[in-house]
Amino acid sequence: MAKQCKYSCDSAAETLEWIKAIADFIKPFSFLINAHVVNFFKDRLWEAVDEDWLQCLSNESVESLLLIPSGIVQDHWPTSLKEFILTLKSLFYPREQADLKKVFPNFQPTSLNSVLAQGMNLKKKHEVEVLSDIVSSVASAVRADAVIDVGAGQGYLAQVLAFEHQLSVVAIDACSHHGKVTNARAERIKKHYMAQMRKFGSGNQRLNVPQTITCNIMSLETLKSLTTMSSHKGDFQQPKSIEQDLELGLAGRGSSLVLAGLHACGDLSVTMLKTLLECEEVRAVISIGCCYNLLSEEGFANAQIQYGFPMSCGVKSVNLSLGKSSRDLACQSAERWKILGKDAGLHNFELHAFRAAFQMVLHKYFPEVGISPSIGRQGKALRRKQQRKIIKSEPQAEESTYSDLPQMACNMEEACSVTHSGESEAEPYWDLLVTSCCFRASLGNSYSSG
Repeated sequence: MAKQCKYSCDSAAETLEWIKAIADFIKPFSFLINAHVVNFFKDRLWEAVDEDWLQCLSNESVESLLLIPSGIVQDHWPTSLKEFILTLKSLFYPREQADLKKVFPNFQPTSLNSVLAQGMNLKKKHEVEVLSDIVSSVASAVRADAVIDVGAGQGYLAQVLAFEHQLSVVAIDACSHHGKVTNARAERIKKHYMAQMRKFGSGNQRLNVPQTITCNIMSLETLKSLTTMSSHKGDFQQPKSIEQDLELGLAGRGSSLVLAGLHACGDLSVTMLKTLLECEEVRAVISIGCCYNLLSEEGFANAQIQYGFPMSCGVKSVNLSLGKSSRDLACQSAERWKILGKDAGLHNFELHAFRAAFQMVLHKYFPEVGISPSIGRQGKALRRKQQRKIIKSEPQAEESTYSDLPQMACNMEEACSVTHSGESEAEPYWDLLVTSCCFRASLGNSYSSG
């Protein structure tokens, strides 16, 4: 039976204790954490694994191997192996779905009509329905004047918050195309709602339409400036530069904001949390973080002054580093293996083996291709990194488009809602979440592949 987690994150001190326990556990296995599964085969890393473990697992059934990440062991396994897996399981951050009605007594997800749901797949529709109600509840509780949808994409969440929940919303995204799509969708939705108002005799009612801003949020200062600009009443014009607005000292006019993010990737989630701590206008953050592999990390050749991990001084004192391979491995959820059958499990392992074999062929016969590993997720991550460098070298897009209508005042993935308290306990909690997600998948994947 797997050990139950004996740690908690009820306070910053307890959270740090949990992270230290993880750090102490994984340091002896750095050769696994820092290697992509392709390298596990190519570089013969199994030779560093305990021989008794290898002999035991080589004769084990696929079904038993698939249960390892879930903390299920067999009685005949070596004691050291069983202790390793059970300890690993006890350190996991539990992935349990919260009872949202206990957290938000008035929680009642909005069932989207066909106009609002246009273009959404079932997963996205479910996420937007649930998250929009949570954002609306939090915004009401903190009496926010507006919501900023950070990394808004095509504006699905922003439009539901504006049209259905009657909130003032600013949608920020780095892609100008997304801003155009958001505005086009908003126009179609607006026509539908205006037709409904005329039909039911409420034609004089004002409609909230999301404002859109196209901007690469590359730093905390950028998002802080955007929150400052968005908190002002009345007409708004884009400044000549983001930094110029900071110099104007426009903060502190009494407005309150909520930052929301549906799949706020990489450093974006970190930036939102830091903005909460540093901006008086921001009263709460509701963020569903993702793509932890895209986090920037201190000490790994990052030119940025501000890093996405670690955030807290406590974790920095532990001297824990995750590394690129560890973060990439975290994208592969080993816990999902337990739902695979024998055939699917074998296919999963074969894919890794073929990928490694292909990498070895490239390395031997086409070395010029070769920054190893250059295929799979690592290859994608490398290309993304190169693309981000290109984006950073270009002038940041500072286009801004707004509606001419007046504004009215006013297993889903883990949602993190943090209210503004003036303290920084969110920092070690975030570090724990990132660390746990990364090391869970890293050890599960590399170890089981042996």
